Amino acid sequence: MASELAERLRLALDLYEAGEALMLARLRREHPDESEQQIELRLRSWLATRPGAEHGDGVGRPRPAPPEVE
Repeated sequence: MASELAERLRLALDLYEAGEALMLARLRREHPDESEQQIELRLRSWLATRPGAEHGDGVGRPRPAPPEVE
């Protein structure tokens, strides 16, 4: 069971990396004159505000993170 869960996590992470690589390629194609730093900023901005995930990918209402415990 644990190995199956680990494999599913690896697959999810691989899919995330593939999606990010595809978006980077798209941004480079759409903005060929921009530097890698500018493209990276565009990617980070998209990840933070993409349609349908303005508050993250979790289900439910957004709520503030709990305070850090020292």
